[in-house]
Amino acid sequence: MTPTLVGRIQTRLVLLATVGLAWTIVVVPFLPRFGASVPAVYSATITALFLVAIFGVGWECLYHWIQQYRWEKDWPILFSFALGLLESIPVLIVLAGTFQPAPPIGTFYAHFVTTWIVVWLTAVGPFRVFVLRWRFNGGRLL
Repeated sequence: MTPTLVGRIQTRLVLLATVGLAWTIVVVPFLPRFGASVPAVYSATITALFLVAIFGVGWECLYHWIQQYRWEKDWPILFSFALGLLESIPVLIVLAGTFQPAPPIGTFYAHFVTTWIVVWLTAVGPFRVFVLRWRFNGGRLL
């Protein structure tokens, strides 16, 4: 079954809150900081993760609307992966307006891209193995 809108939103939020947060905690000490302190980088990356979750609900609604015009009512899996770069732009703009000085773009994208890859790979791989009923419930977890 193709994941429903509610299922995609629930899956996105759960994966960001678990896999995304765990990856962020692990990867931040290895990110280029460009003179910023580790707590400042943690603050910016956790905020970025939160913003991705918030904006993601809106993106999922937009994607759902666009998908209604497609024959199979779903995206090709690689297309859903590539949409991550599009989603990064508003998050970067909000972060730049929130944090003074703004987090370096290199640090932001190093975190964003690696987190996106880890969360996406988990969603298309192990998540479907460990949450067996996921696909039969339209992606809904609750």
